Amino acid sequence: MKNKKLLIAILGLGLATTLTNCQNTTASQGNDGDTENKTANEHLTMAVLYQQQAAEYRALCYQAFNIAQMRVEESTKMLGGMKPKAVIMDIDETVLDNSPYEAKCILDSVSYPTAWDKWMYKADAKPVPGALAFVKFVEEMGMQVYYVSNRKDKYRKETLQNLKDMKFPFASDDHLLLKTDQSSKRERWDQVLQKNMVILMIGDNLNDFSEVFEKKTVDGRFEVTDSLKSEFGKRFIVLPNAMYGEWENAFYEYDFSKTPAEKKSLRHQHLIGF
Repeated sequence: MKNKKLLIAILGLGLATTLTNCQNTTASQGNDGDTENKTANEHLTMAVLYQQQAAEYRALCYQAFNIAQMRVEESTKMLGGMKPKAVIMDIDETVLDNSPYEAKCILDSVSYPTAWDKWMYKADAKPVPGALAFVKFVEEMGMQVYYVSNRKDKYRKETLQNLKDMKFPFASDDHLLLKTDQSSKRERWDQVLQKNMVILMIGDNLNDFSEVFEKKTVDGRFEVTDSLKSEFGKRFIVLPNAMYGEWENAFYEYDFSKTPAEKKSLRHQHLIGF
């Protein structure tokens, strides 16, 4: 009963909301000099290589979007009333792949936000495997896709151009909701829900699905995840992202002022050995 009440509270008008993703979560890395940055970035190497070079990563993405497509197909049997059906998607590491930026940080021994503007203005991020085909499928089914991202609104022009260049449907101002004065996406999702029946949410961060995950400890995130386990693969589709996210920020207690050495120590403290 407790889990049912929690799920109802999250779903609200039809689907759980809230997320907070995007590269601003990597502000946890800091920038304290070349030597410290080399140490701070080294832990990213395997994560970036996994995203760029592991066929398993690609398979996980295809798997996620295959499930998402099945859910969209199933939704055609649902009565939607007067509202059109829609899917809400995050952008970074869900629609567009930013691993080249993370790789650049490693190779140049710098940390976010160094060169982030340059990467954004380049507007050349490639599609996450399976994302483009999925969005096109949603369009073919007569449904809508809304891109809700915590990219800053100052990158709107470049983000739209990037989506258009990669041939993504719905690359328009009315389908792109970026961060303005707050990170919480609740208000933006409410805007979508006012005119649409949201059938699915897709993201790489648990904050992409509900505010109940926000600012939780590692154990707290596990607890909420376990309580909502039946929703993953059903209403919530998760993409893999080992490079950054709230999972990492939880180690640091969401304190981005910590030094690279302090963050390294906290990461080690969370390792489980034998």
